[in-house]
Amino acid sequence: MESPSDTIAAVATPVGRGGIGVVRVSGPRASVIAERITGRTLRPRVAHQTRFFGAEDQEVDNGLAIFFAAPRSFTGEDVLELHCHGSPVVLDMVLERTLQLGARLARPGEFSERAFLNDKLDLAQAEAIADLIEAKSRRAAVAALRSLEGVFSRRVDSLIEALVALRVFVESTLDFPDEDIEFISQGRVAEQLDSLARDIAVILAEAESNARLRAGLRVVIAGLPNAGKSSLLNALSQRESAIVTDIPGTTRDIIRENILIDGMPIEVIDTAGLRDAADKVEAIGIDRARAEMGKADVVLLVIDSSEPEDGQLTAVLPKLPADTPIVYVYNKIDMRAERGNAAGDKIFLSALTGEGIDLLRQKLKAMSGLHDAEAGEFSVRRRHLDALRRAQQAVEQARHSLTQGSALELSAEDLRAAQLALGEITGEFTNEDLLTRIFSTFCIGK
Repeated sequence: MESPSDTIAAVATPVGRGGIGVVRVSGPRASVIAERITGRTLRPRVAHQTRFFGAEDQEVDNGLAIFFAAPRSFTGEDVLELHCHGSPVVLDMVLERTLQLGARLARPGEFSERAFLNDKLDLAQAEAIADLIEAKSRRAAVAALRSLEGVFSRRVDSLIEALVALRVFVESTLDFPDEDIEFISQGRVAEQLDSLARDIAVILAEAESNARLRAGLRVVIAGLPNAGKSSLLNALSQRESAIVTDIPGTTRDIIRENILIDGMPIEVIDTAGLRDAADKVEAIGIDRARAEMGKADVVLLVIDSSEPEDGQLTAVLPKLPADTPIVYVYNKIDMRAERGNAAGDKIFLSALTGEGIDLLRQKLKAMSGLHDAEAGEFSVRRRHLDALRRAQQAVEQARHSLTQGSALELSAEDLRAAQLALGEITGEFTNEDLLTRIFSTFCIGK
């Protein structure tokens, strides 16, 4: 059976060959393992150039060994890092020796989990480690680093402090009904609830925008055959990703490209032309196109501006999802005498010449909610958004109960629910199943 007192070990660097590979050990036997593998006593927080010995005292490698004594370590426990040459064989021999000396193989994310359990990180900071590793852009990496440094957690903690202060006054009134608590009688609870609701709305709006940095924007290109969908994909990705011909129905399967617009990761998906399929293969492609549109954040509806518009819209619009934002892209303006300009959800461009492509890029950036300054960005996950929304709903319910003259007990319970929701973000209030799900998504060695 696994125990929090076990000593754990894992290779902390990616699989494959490299100049350096790191084996990480954490737990009460880390110092003993350090002495047995290196043949010497390591001074804490000092890099020692040393040899690494196997089971029969044979030398298996030489490199750097660093010992971090508890609690001044990443996990809060004794931690050993063995910096080896990056051969998978060497790393496997060193790791095997740590297991022989009493460690067990770490689960994915177990080092970060121990850092959380030992109060070295809160839950949002621990998740930011994984987000930093998986960052798809510079801005996403910066946002994850800010969350790791506690920027997001401090914002949440300030909301919790305000909630706690409110709960103190409300519950004091319930516990001591004969006392005339001026805070309640003057209606300042309602004022404080209004202020708290505004603060939650602000951080929720920022979080929803920042969540795009991690997940990216999912954009699906749709339209009739030969409208220029594949040419638009190539123009946005700046490479020949899709085959372009004048034969209708050339694209039959889904083609995906990942691009960056000012640091915002965007997945652009080209799909089959929406029409009555000419054959079974094209029909499958059209079904897949509809499925992708159902999951899209934005649909780019490509219209051939050299042809009549009404017929194209009549043929395509009924096939689009009703609740997905649509940008109308009028392509092939190089074949028209007059030029249109971007207006609302309409973009006029030529995928062939590139004219107007920058307008489309700026439109997508605006729809993502990405702001220009990086200073306010922090890493956000879907569960954080869910917790903020539940807290917002609970505070709104508390306001409603108070203004409707309902029992004060109802407002007190709503405030408690809001605090519990916010506490889930940092891990102040959470359950073991949630922790298991979160840390199981981390890579081994983190």
